[in-house]
Amino acid sequence: MSTADHQRTAAIDADPELPQIRVTRDFRAAPAQILRAHTDPQLYLQWVGPKSLDTRIGHWDARTGGSWAFTNIDRETGEEYSFHGSFHDVTEERVVQTFTFDGWPEGVSLETMRLEDLGDGWTRMHSTSMFDSFESRGQMLESGMEIGIQEGYEKLDALLEAGAVPETSAGSEGS
Repeated sequence: MSTADHQRTAAIDADPELPQIRVTRDFRAAPAQILRAHTDPQLYLQWVGPKSLDTRIGHWDARTGGSWAFTNIDRETGEEYSFHGSFHDVTEERVVQTFTFDGWPEGVSLETMRLEDLGDGWTRMHSTSMFDSFESRGQMLESGMEIGIQEGYEKLDALLEAGAVPETSAGSEGS
């Protein structure tokens, strides 16, 4: 597989039969680096979300049975958007967690991220979010999530290229 064959823009697909969103994206990194970028709070806050937002970690315990909370802050307006969830399963092969926007607490999705080693220093991330209804999924799709995903992963690419994401594991608890 050549560099040109890699999926550097996230494919975001809404399943026509299930209230589900699938995201697939390739990274020039080892699977352990992508896992660490999703579980280390000091790395996560540097890349998650659109470029116009800053992120503040409220709580972070990335282990099976742990939980998380973070807030995105719009640099221009000062508006804040908070999210929280629970880590159901955190292993080298996958992360399963819940995801809730605090502004809409009844909307909880179940997210599963799997990492596929493509060889030659590339990893494909497969992420699936399952919602309780098509209405909930529609609200997520209309929320601007695509901008957050695309710009967030561009920021993660920059961190990877700068060598800021080591492969070794770090402590999982944040502030």
